[in-house]
Amino acid sequence: MSGLLGNLFMYLALGACAGLLAGLLGVGGGLVIVAVLLWLLPLSGVPAEFAMHAALATSLASILFTASASARAHHQRGSVLWPSVWRLVPGLLVGAALGALVATWLSGETLRWLVAGYCLLAALQMLLGRVAPGDGRPDAPRSPWLVLAGTVIGAVSAIVGIGGGSLTVPLLVRMGVAPVRAVGTSSACGVAIAASSAISYALFGPAGALPTGGVGYVYLPAAIGIASASMLAAPWGTRLAHALSGVALSRVFALFLLAVGISLALK
Repeated sequence: MSGLLGNLFMYLALGACAGLLAGLLGVGGGLVIVAVLLWLLPLSGVPAEFAMHAALATSLASILFTASASARAHHQRGSVLWPSVWRLVPGLLVGAALGALVATWLSGETLRWLVAGYCLLAALQMLLGRVAPGDGRPDAPRSPWLVLAGTVIGAVSAIVGIGGGSLTVPLLVRMGVAPVRAVGTSSACGVAIAASSAISYALFGPAGALPTGGVGYVYLPAAIGIASASMLAAPWGTRLAHALSGVALSRVFALFLLAVGISLALK
């Protein structure tokens, strides 16, 4: 009983962290969730050979709710560029579904190295990236190339278990969007990525691979625990995003990603 309560507390703590990051930086903490779940899920009875796949799938299932709460909060503040979202969504849906399908064919060891490498790349991008002017362009990017960009973002996000913020935010900022609006738009895009990839992981994961509560590769008890806390924490992150520059915090998170990537590589 104490073990179950301890796991529940960890899931809730993970969700609170993910929600704050989603609202503040447009990064839903998916990489952090994956790294912690890789350690925590076997303690909940998930077989070690399926732990990596389950960590990715469960992370994305929880991000569906995290991103929804964050997107709603940003929409209420007028920081979601919906024309850009609708340009990206078709590619995001297709790419995320295909990425999750490919991930089910890969070994857990291969996926671990892919996630570790992505952690390091994302951290370097956050540490070395330049910050755009605060106001940004007045209109929403509507380039037809956003469909292709969405496909790539969706596929990569599904394979490493994230909502795509570390890819979508820099893309939009480079297109002239103000950082806070890029964060809000990324949150809305994360809903499409998480929904498509989580469904794909649930459908194509082997039946009976996980203990009771598992659907394909999605472990529902963990996803629900993480999502419950993340939906409460996301609006607080959104308030901070509108009150702070977020530059220093993004640097701190980048250093944390470096630590996560190194720990996965050395596991």
